[in-house]
Amino acid sequence: MKKIFSIIALSAGVFALSSCNDFLDQTAETEHSAEEVWNSTFYTEGRVNKLYGAMTQDRTYSQDLAFTWNMNSDIELVDGLGDDAYNTGRERGNMNYNYSTGWSNLNDVWTALYGIVEEANQNIEGIRNSSLLANGTNNEIKTMQRYLGESLTIRALIYLDLVRFWGDVPLSLEATKSDLSNAYLGKTDRDEILDQMMADLEEAIEYLPWADEVAGYTTERVTKGYAHALLAQIALTRGGYAIREAEKPGYVTAKRNSDPVYPTQRPSNEDRKALYEKALEHLSAIITSGKHDLNPSFENEWDLVNKLKLDKTYHENLFEVPMGLNVTGELGYTVGVRLNGITSKYGYGNSSGKMKVTAPFFYSFKENDTRRDITCANFQIKKDETRENVTIEEMLGNTPFGIYVGKWDPRKMSNEWLQENLKATAKHMTGINPILMRYSQVLIYYAEVMNELVGPDANYPGDAGLTARQALAMVHMRAFADEDKAAAEAYINRLPGNKEGFFEGIVQEHAWELAGEGCRKFDLIRWNLLVDKIMEFKQNYLDDLNNGVYQKTIYFNYLDKNKTEIDMSSITWNGFPAGKGADDYEGNASSFGGSDITKTTDTQIYTNLPSISSGLVGKCTISGTTITYDAPVSGVINRYIMPIGSSTISASNGKLHNSYGFGD
Repeated sequence: MKKIFSIIALSAGVFALSSCNDFLDQTAETEHSAEEVWNSTFYTEGRVNKLYGAMTQDRTYSQDLAFTWNMNSDIELVDGLGDDAYNTGRERGNMNYNYSTGWSNLNDVWTALYGIVEEANQNIEGIRNSSLLANGTNNEIKTMQRYLGESLTIRALIYLDLVRFWGDVPLSLEATKSDLSNAYLGKTDRDEILDQMMADLEEAIEYLPWADEVAGYTTERVTKGYAHALLAQIALTRGGYAIREAEKPGYVTAKRNSDPVYPTQRPSNEDRKALYEKALEHLSAIITSGKHDLNPSFENEWDLVNKLKLDKTYHENLFEVPMGLNVTGELGYTVGVRLNGITSKYGYGNSSGKMKVTAPFFYSFKENDTRRDITCANFQIKKDETRENVTIEEMLGNTPFGIYVGKWDPRKMSNEWLQENLKATAKHMTGINPILMRYSQVLIYYAEVMNELVGPDANYPGDAGLTARQALAMVHMRAFADEDKAAAEAYINRLPGNKEGFFEGIVQEHAWELAGEGCRKFDLIRWNLLVDKIMEFKQNYLDDLNNGVYQKTIYFNYLDKNKTEIDMSSITWNGFPAGKGADDYEGNASSFGGSDITKTTDTQIYTNLPSISSGLVGKCTISGTTITYDAPVSGVINRYIMPIGSSTISASNGKLHNSYGFGD
């Protein structure tokens, strides 16, 4: 049975967890002294569980850090187009990089994340000072060490996200003192923060078990495998490009997309190599452990996720933030396949609106890549307007920037969810876990590191016995049926033998495999490709449209005689197959080729496209297939970074200020 954590709201505004829907009986902290709490494995577990509970809030990993704040990239867009893209009071404007320091979620996310940091700091101090850690039984010592490892790992995760969103932020490594003498802190350089988190993870790895190595210790808790992967992810982030508050001596300044006042820089080549070697060490530890593997079926892995079942066979997902059905979890409701209104088959509708993917991304897939139709949902589910109590699938039409993310799919959810949804009269949570690391991501990172250190086809001291090409092949070939694997392998073998060319293949595989999962934007940032790739996506759309890649009308068949379920494999995305014509199909719909470059009134081309990510790349003027970009309104180049919220600054006792031209 999946370990589903129920949530109890505590007076401090954080949460406690329990397994299998039995609430953990926690006594209020005020009823126990610190000595009693930290000298009891029972009470210490309750304190650690509060960390996981705090990660299930909307302002943490139920919504904002699961998908909302991870947009926009070149393939993932917030559902804010045209005028909505400039609405600075909502996520629609802010995720298009049209930021406002007055957006309330800036303060709320900051407060929620630092609340977790405070809880983790209390745990770390309490456990380190516990007599059980020093003088307990062997079992007590190991248990307390595990709780320490969990607290260190979760704190490292939170600081990684703080740095990725805000850059230099306050670094607090101790619990707040009652006299508030350490409560107000200024900013710490992001590199110092990431260095500290890597050191903490080195310690945590020694304490944590592998997934399911200890009874009940599943991938809904941070494991040794996840701590290794998180350390590698932090090392790659530390070694990558970032916009800086000031130029750092000895660092490499990017040749493009760098502001003269707030430069985009990465560490020196020597330091970067050391960071990539560190990442390799920890990625190799995961691969050689044999504790994690790829599920041979990409579809089955996502089927398990939707059904709230943990993958105990392959452990492909290294860490899933534990949500609870009817309690928390926005995946499948606010993002995913659309249930448009109330239907007889599925019950209450969802919004499934905030994250969309694009037509150029959809068309980048090979037709027989099984990831395409799992990732990109070009349809919605709704009530049939002409037949009573009939639920149908309906194609979306000409929505090149409005394709739903299909990885979270009500058609695949559990019967328990369905029965709840059929009787629901208001929004209720799916309980689907956000996945913070998959084994396929580990392999893609490994391919990147090996390619950087030695190229695509050689080995390197400390590697996992795989070349970069071999690791990438494992990810790519998994996505194809047996009869298509030879062609998939041939594609990998055709990738260039030089670092630069092979890296382009890594960037593309990253998109195909991980779209919608919250990592694309941040990896593009550290590669200094975010601006370039967004501009490339816009150009690709116009070129594809002009070159007739997109169909004006698509044709398809149904899976059932009542014509309610579309046979997705029959859709003529690339025109009619040989010997086929319109008469061979039961249904048709308009598609992305319906736009016309010659008509300046075309909304998709002349209103929506220029607005996408306009705060980062600038608004653009389109003439034919030529795009001319204005400078960003802020005047700051590559300003992907979030501003600190105005309320947070006003409450900082003068310790915090904004940079990057935000004006505080």
